[in-house]
Amino acid sequence: MTARIDTLIILGAGGDLTSRLLLPGLASFLASDQSQPLTLIGADRQEMDDAAWRNRVTQSFDAIASPAATAVANAAHYVQADVTDAEQLRELIASGSGRVALYFALPPAIAQKVVAVLATLELPEGIVLALEKPFGTDETSARDLNRILQTIVPEEQVFRVDHFLGKSTVLNLLGLRFANRIFEPLLAAPNVAKVELIFDEALALEGRAGYYDRAGAVVDMIQSHLLLVMALTAMEPPASVSSEDLRGSMAQVLRATRVQSVDGTCARRARYTAGTIGDRSLPAYADEDGVDSERGTETLAEVTFEIDNWRWAGVPFVLRSGKALGDSRQDIVITFAPVPHLPRGLTGSADPAQLTISIKPATLSLDLIVNGEGDPFTLDRTQLNTTLGDAAMSAYGEVIASLIDGDPVLSVRGDVAEQCWRIVAPVLEAFRTAQVPLEEYPAGSNGPGSWDSV
Repeated sequence: MTARIDTLIILGAGGDLTSRLLLPGLASFLASDQSQPLTLIGADRQEMDDAAWRNRVTQSFDAIASPAATAVANAAHYVQADVTDAEQLRELIASGSGRVALYFALPPAIAQKVVAVLATLELPEGIVLALEKPFGTDETSARDLNRILQTIVPEEQVFRVDHFLGKSTVLNLLGLRFANRIFEPLLAAPNVAKVELIFDEALALEGRAGYYDRAGAVVDMIQSHLLLVMALTAMEPPASVSSEDLRGSMAQVLRATRVQSVDGTCARRARYTAGTIGDRSLPAYADEDGVDSERGTETLAEVTFEIDNWRWAGVPFVLRSGKALGDSRQDIVITFAPVPHLPRGLTGSADPAQLTISIKPATLSLDLIVNGEGDPFTLDRTQLNTTLGDAAMSAYGEVIASLIDGDPVLSVRGDVAEQCWRIVAPVLEAFRTAQVPLEEYPAGSNGPGSWDSV
């Protein structure tokens, strides 16, 4: 059995990611039945003493308070260090006890520098490296980073974090698909007309221009999160849910994935203009602080992919994500093909049936076509709905639990990270060379008026 993590060292402890997502996720883990004693060390360039760091940890833990979280916060330690300096990084790692995990809550460029420094050090046995997305900036850089990591630690000691894999509803896909005989035979061509993965946010830039303006919707959401969810939606049944089998099945379907065309016609992009969402008045994206309006960064993107295998040949997979939209949605929508023959004399509902899996809120709905009231030959639509089980932890809590337990099942395997960059490369090139027009939509709307509703 793999030894669990004893010390968690957060590189970039003073950053937004740490306070907004990582520490609350840790609190969620510590409040769960899987909690265990843990030493927490924060490291950053900024000046901070132990008391200030403990106060920051406590504030992030407040929403999910527990005795275990209080104990971790009270014993937390802070080290002011430049983690790109070999000697300072070596001393920081040496300050940990037992098995150590390094969590890279750092910008991608800094994270790559730290990895290069780690390659020059003698590291403690069993050290785990947890890296946030984006993993590299393209397929080549992701491959190069993987090659360096291979010289430092074995693959099972690298956690490429994508918190979408920790969302309980995403993991519910496994039970829904593979434990229900009614669904699994149907989820294939020619029974399915199309599959849509939609992640629309009411949130706008929220002060993240430094990262987002260089990434955009495709890199921020589609290249990582949504392609991984698509892989879970479309993969063949794995032999088990072990990390080796599950991640192998995901890699297999991603290797078969390509954009529907390579000239940009498979994609649409847009960015928001000034508008209102609820009681918030938002400026145009181009006028947000830190944005370079000439860069042409998209805040909404929709890309159609195909999977070249027996199960899914010819079925379009439409992945869409955007910011500052009127309706927040996190849905997987499977639209079934029409029946091959409808007996003459039956009239009424002609819209195709859909299976909708909502990630947030966690619900499932299935359309059925039934005889309507009154005239039995007039068809009507009804819907079966259920609520999926609540998660014991937040998405980041699930990822941290997997990290602490030494089980990489919720981490992204190296070849999968490379495949995700390969898949979106034609789209990014089409955007860069302006083969796809940059349209606009008012903040608070559902996207450009010329786009089909989804």
